[in-house]
Amino acid sequence: MNPRTLPLRALLFLGLWHAGRRSLASAPELQDQPKKIAVVGAGIGGTSAAFYLRQEFGAGVKIDVFEPGDVGGRLATVRIGDHEYETGGAVIHPLNLHMKHFIEKLGIPPRTNVPSKMAIFDGKELTFVESDWFIVNFLRMLWRFGFSYIRMHMWVESVLDKFMRIYQYQQYGYTFSSVDKLLHAMGGDAFLTMLNQTLEETMMDEGFSQVFLNDIVAPIARVNYGQSVRINGFVGAVSLAGADPGLWAVDGGNKRVCSGLLYNSKSELIAARVTSISLKVRPSKTGNTASFYEVSYVGEAGSAHSLYDIVVIATPLHQGKSDIAFSGFSPPIPSHYPGRYHQTVSTLVHGMLDMSYLGTTQPASEFTVSDILTKDSKDSVINSLSSLDPVHIPQGYKRPPASQTKVWKVFSPKPLSQEQLRDMFLSWDSVSETQWLAYPSYSPPHRNTPPFILHDRLYYLNAVEWAASAMEMSSISARNVALLAHHRWHQQVGNIDQEDLHTRLRGEL
Repeated sequence: MNPRTLPLRALLFLGLWHAGRRSLASAPELQDQPKKIAVVGAGIGGTSAAFYLRQEFGAGVKIDVFEPGDVGGRLATVRIGDHEYETGGAVIHPLNLHMKHFIEKLGIPPRTNVPSKMAIFDGKELTFVESDWFIVNFLRMLWRFGFSYIRMHMWVESVLDKFMRIYQYQQYGYTFSSVDKLLHAMGGDAFLTMLNQTLEETMMDEGFSQVFLNDIVAPIARVNYGQSVRINGFVGAVSLAGADPGLWAVDGGNKRVCSGLLYNSKSELIAARVTSISLKVRPSKTGNTASFYEVSYVGEAGSAHSLYDIVVIATPLHQGKSDIAFSGFSPPIPSHYPGRYHQTVSTLVHGMLDMSYLGTTQPASEFTVSDILTKDSKDSVINSLSSLDPVHIPQGYKRPPASQTKVWKVFSPKPLSQEQLRDMFLSWDSVSETQWLAYPSYSPPHRNTPPFILHDRLYYLNAVEWAASAMEMSSISARNVALLAHHRWHQQVGNIDQEDLHTRLRGEL
């Protein structure tokens, strides 16, 4: 049977059947395993990296994970009243295979689904309100945009089909030394082109109208990345995938995945902020010299430092996100890479919505919309307004209508003033504000994507965020970096930067 004739998802299952057959080629004799590995950051990227590093290097290596804040990073919850609510990364796509694998491995159930409805707001009035009936929504979209909405989902599906190739590569132990090479393995030159042009340019080349982009695509980009259709085409496609059906979340909060991965990896959590990483050379028992990375950090007990064979940095090396100093490296490693992180303010309000803010006369008791997206206009001072459900859905729970006090999440580019809150809400009894530098400012072309490999055994996981920032992208990068660290340690160069998986599979079959 020729594997080229098999659909991609069949090949993925075939890859799972081959689990454990790490290399399709004979590997060179393995040298001693590393003794100590450091991971800097305990968000989804860092904890995924610890999980995959343990998987690659086995039980003998000591893995330390440094985190000065809460485990979970940009996955976080806040307690309001008797319940906790998601304030960071909220939804996961049904085709995010790493995230699905994590919750199955950890035994964490997905959150109970609560049906939702969407509306679009132009800053003055609601221009679209989703119906409870699929056929009504379909006819409305057909009347206004022709088949553009269906074509958008088909286009996103074609991107996702290429995206899913990375799982096949990783299942067979393939890894890539740069973001560009990883993207090329997924989608060839097309993905690199998307990375260096705007979503607007990408979709207009596909035949979508400016009206459709303004009315449908821009609101989706604003709710997911707080930016316009001038983000790069690749992250734009990732954003539009967030409009697909079947999105899910983790019962009790998405941050539980990070805590579970940390526990499962048998890593030691060190509650400290890493201040510097230095290259050190020490004599070895063979009489030669060996190089190590000295990680200096500050915790409640004061300053300390430790030597490591391998270091994975899983926190952004950008202005406002990190101040790690690097010394002893040639060429020098910068503390900050070019580009900036985009600010999104997440404000959770336990209050009663003022329906007049939305420019509608519909009674609040009948308003059951849960997600209000906004157009990119001068009148839109917020990016979105959503009715939140608890991270654990109690039995018999039903989302209350807008006539009742409940928790709303407002995404905005700046903190909300008291006047803006009064415009949106008739009353409130609590406000919780989180200012996130959650993802990069995606203004293509971005020609200075940071490398995965900072030095011989020093890796940078968050480089992938400059293609797209998402929980699954971090998990993909974590596995890529773990494989990269393993193969480079054991000099298995045949598994690095190769795109001949189909050819080698054909030989195996």
